Amino acid sequence: MRIGILAPIAWRTPPRHYGPWERVASLLAEGLVQHGHEVTLFATGDSETSAKLHAVCPRGYEEDRSLDPKVWESLHIASAFERAQDFDLIHNNFDFLPLTYSGLVATPVVTTIHGFSSPRILPVYRRYNERCHYVSISNADRDPSLTYVATVYHGIDIENFTFRASAGDHLVFLGRIHPDKGTSEAIEIARRTGRRLIIAGIIQDEAYFESEVKPHIDGKTVEYVGSVGPAERDALLGGGAALLHPILFDEPFGLSVIEAMACGTPVIAFSRGSMPELVRDGENGFLVRDVEEAVRAAGRLSEIARGRCRRFVEERFTSSRMVDDYVAVYERVLALGRGVGG
Repeated sequence: MRIGILAPIAWRTPPRHYGPWERVASLLAEGLVQHGHEVTLFATGDSETSAKLHAVCPRGYEEDRSLDPKVWESLHIASAFERAQDFDLIHNNFDFLPLTYSGLVATPVVTTIHGFSSPRILPVYRRYNERCHYVSISNADRDPSLTYVATVYHGIDIENFTFRASAGDHLVFLGRIHPDKGTSEAIEIARRTGRRLIIAGIIQDEAYFESEVKPHIDGKTVEYVGSVGPAERDALLGGGAALLHPILFDEPFGLSVIEAMACGTPVIAFSRGSMPELVRDGENGFLVRDVEEAVRAAGRLSEIARGRCRRFVEERFTSSRMVDDYVAVYERVLALGRGVGG
């Protein structure tokens, strides 16, 4: 197949540290190339790939604030759809904006919905529901007004996550520093368990960081290490007794949850969104409702076999499984006929 993969351009593909959508687009492109498909990756000019790279935006606009996001996003999306005739299929990993181009081309468009940033974007998805082919990243993250061709869980490059049969006693938080992600709740859980907490991730809400997180950072009981790259992420996740994921929104997927388990590290997560699909209570972590239950769960971490966490990921959440699932989606879409809704 000739496939055009449209990645976001907020960050490089693959990202140096943060950039979950870019990371998935990279793993997918690399896996498809390994499977013998002809792949063109539409990404930033500094991206690294074994596919053919097509770029108009030199760098990620989050990494170079002199770049206007609207200008470069427009040029980026247009560059992919202007070449639509070169592909059997375009796979959009760039949210809702590319859908507005889909009616101008005959090439089928598969769109992975990496979560809904707001209900206000739904009119676009509904407008192109009969034309594009939507893939959800968890069963929990489906809107009833839309038609989906499949659910495809994210996969990770598991060989880059080191299994550790034993780890330290401290807890880990990895994610955006934002109220949705529950950073302050993680701090409270750690405080009440008497365990040290290491926090990593980009600061997405500066006011929240300054008022709810920074006052607790002392380098001893609470440490903030910033946004971490692949090697640092591996060491961070593998070294903890558990990953805290006290989300206060309906998480569409949660890559850090799977990455922690790949290192053998169990997860204590608030039971919202996709968490019941990723965390098996008492087997690879604990599903809890609030801080109080999370504190009690931290006292039961010895019940979780770290090897079981790793096997769970090996069996269900590898990048090779993700690629196979997407190839099956592509074949189904192509069988339906060019430009016909799924």
